[in-house]
Amino acid sequence: MASYPLPRRGVIMTGLISGFTLATTRVDAQAIHTDAAGLAAGETTIPTSEGVLPAYFARPDGAGPFPTVLVIEEIFGVHEYIKDTCRRLAKAGYLAVAPELYARIGDLSKMTDVSAIIRDVISKTPDDQLLLDLDAAATWAAANHGDPKRLAVTGFCRGGRDTWLYAAHNPALKAAVAWYGPVGGNPSAIQPHNAADVATELKAPLLGLYGGQDAGIPVADVQTAAAKATAAGKVVKIHVFDDAPHGFHADYRPSYRKADADAGWQEMLQWFAKYLA
Repeated sequence: MASYPLPRRGVIMTGLISGFTLATTRVDAQAIHTDAAGLAAGETTIPTSEGVLPAYFARPDGAGPFPTVLVIEEIFGVHEYIKDTCRRLAKAGYLAVAPELYARIGDLSKMTDVSAIIRDVISKTPDDQLLLDLDAAATWAAANHGDPKRLAVTGFCRGGRDTWLYAAHNPALKAAVAWYGPVGGNPSAIQPHNAADVATELKAPLLGLYGGQDAGIPVADVQTAAAKATAAGKVVKIHVFDDAPHGFHADYRPSYRKADADAGWQEMLQWFAKYLA
């Protein structure tokens, strides 16, 4: 089996990609750092049908089994912000695991040109493979102190889009939280559906957290996708933070809005508590 390299992670900054991220200037520090006291946390590998993917996990120290949250990265890899998000979830009682979903194609820790990331890595990753890799992460979690009956997913930016797709894919999923995930976009042969396309197929209650000032994701499009899901009998709640831009939870970027990020985080935990009970 192939073994994809475990990249060294730093903080990767971005430029403007409509529907994916917010234009930023370089920032080298996070607003939040969560320690690993009382946790088991670190790098791991996840077996897949084509090899092993690198990943990061965090969980409370103990036998569990713990409710599990699959954490889907932005387009910048499993860097320190995503790792810290896993530790925050672990402090709240969850086993959180973030697989490097693009490791087969490129090492995102070494890429800084956003256009190249989109062109050479993101656009070349088949959705079917990404969903199967998330299934593999769920299988890994179940074998490593996770509770397969209490499975959730959350993702940020592009990962928010993938959260919608995964919620339509896995019937074992109990809850989903999408942070400013694009619901539209042009299809391709290997990425044939957008979030709005699968809204009627959701298999788990989905909470969407969006910014009212997000230049790349029109609120009207999000509400339309949610209305489609609701009309099909699905459970969807959309919370729009009126003054927030895209990436308002990303505390390593100027887009960070602490009050909205904190409120969204608490809403996510309440969603998980409700549907993973």
